[in-house]
Amino acid sequence: MQHLPTDVRAAIRFFAFYVANGTLEIDLLEDIDYKPHLMASGSTLEMVFAVFTNVLQVDGSGEVTNEGDAQYRAAQWIRAYCDPAYRVDPPFAAWETELHGP
Repeated sequence: MQHLPTDVRAAIRFFAFYVANGTLEIDLLEDIDYKPHLMASGSTLEMVFAVFTNVLQVDGSGEVTNEGDAQYRAAQWIRAYCDPAYRVDPPFAAWETELHGP
């Protein structure tokens, strides 16, 4: 069984840290206390991680090529969830918000 490449595991670990620490995309989320919203329902936090991992790209060597883009798209999802007046640009494609698994 293969493990996720180290770079992918690191990207997910840092993303989780930034979300939990309240420091994800500070410019986009600086005035939004998003943590209570994410903890109100497991499905909300689940979608944040789905967007991040769906957008995350890895090259043939297992190196992450767009960690900042993946974090930003997840931050846009959080912002839109917490602030109904915010419009995501560009709008999310279906594959970005798709939930995988059983």
